[in-house]
Amino acid sequence: MSDILTAQADGVLTITFNRPDKKNALTSAMYATLADALEAADTDPAVRVILFAGNGGAFTSGNDLQDFLNNPPQGDNTPVFRFLRAISTASKPMIAAVSGVAVGVGTTMLLHCDLVYAGESAKLSLPFVNLALVPEAASSLLLPAMVGHHRAAELFMLGEAFTPATAKEYGIVNAIYPDDRLLGEATAVAQKLAAKPPTAMRLTKQLLKRTKGDVAGQMAQEGEHFRSQLKSAEAREAMTAFFEKRPPKFS
Repeated sequence: MSDILTAQADGVLTITFNRPDKKNALTSAMYATLADALEAADTDPAVRVILFAGNGGAFTSGNDLQDFLNNPPQGDNTPVFRFLRAISTASKPMIAAVSGVAVGVGTTMLLHCDLVYAGESAKLSLPFVNLALVPEAASSLLLPAMVGHHRAAELFMLGEAFTPATAKEYGIVNAIYPDDRLLGEATAVAQKLAAKPPTAMRLTKQLLKRTKGDVAGQMAQEGEHFRSQLKSAEAREAMTAFFEKRPPKFS
């Protein structure tokens, strides 16, 4: 079975992360599938809304670090950057239903979604610095704009997990539901949006996004630093320590 599942009904394209044995960690191949799905949806009039979800009690644990080290992103057309570009430029409403872990890109992608609903089990985190990396997906621009500099600095610099209640307080999450109701509630909202006038919806989203600054420029700058850090000695130590389940030593 595919690591990315897609299903379309009533104008809603549901994209599901489906690698539960790895808590839906994202590989290069999965990013390529995600990018293809988003690019196709953007020009498909039958798709009115996109809904993201995860199987197996997790949204996504972020990048599969082993795959990332074996297939480091080298340019703007690599799968991960195609996905980030597609999610940041999508013209149709996007909704996320987040239960379980949402690590790294599992949290930063939420900043590009228009509505985010969390299950009570949701556990968000932005551990980039802890892995000797930098934020991505223009999150270093979008998160401070959303939650304020001090809160964003705390989330990025400490890299500690935070609860759905904190995410709701900060405005990252719209509402929290019991896990067994989450997907149903998010799907019901997606169907409501899909029934509305599509051009008015697209233009409204476009107008709302005008307040978010130079997302493409910020993403490019982050990508340059990210690729550089991925090759650094401190990143090798951070990731080696992660796999060896020991504290990293930076000197």
